[in-house]
Amino acid sequence: MRSSIKTGIGFGLTSGIITTLGLIVGLSSGTHSKIVVIGGILTIAVADSLSDSLGIHISEESKGSNNLKNIWVATISTFLSKFIFALSFVIPVLFLDLSLAVVVSIIWGLLLLGAFSYYIALENGDNVWSVIGEHLLIAVLVIVATHYIGRWISLLEV
Repeated sequence: MRSSIKTGIGFGLTSGIITTLGLIVGLSSGTHSKIVVIGGILTIAVADSLSDSLGIHISEESKGSNNLKNIWVATISTFLSKFIFALSFVIPVLFLDLSLAVVVSIIWGLLLLGAFSYYIALENGDNVWSVIGEHLLIAVLVIVATHYIGRWISLLEV
């Protein structure tokens, strides 16, 4: 796989999963509203995908050594991977009770992240379990933190 495609997919997949899981867990804990969670996922899929792809674009340009085609390949692959992976979380929220959809989303996200981490470890010759464990630990920390932030926000009177 070309380096620029790997950059885009790696960033888009990771950011799409962790950001969307954090949003789903936080909004669900704070509002208990399916429509709010779906709106959040759609917002992440569009706005954050565009934002992150621009960030990758500028980051690749700032290296000075990439050619224009590689920069655009990284940009587009970042957008598409983040957009697709973020949107994939809408499916359980649409068809399941919200609390079950959150659990299914967490399992789905951790499976995707674990599978990609496995691929990365093999490609780099790293210890598979160390890489998977590190990446899943960070994702779980985000999930726990956003759960408690959502609960705290639900207690606020605005």
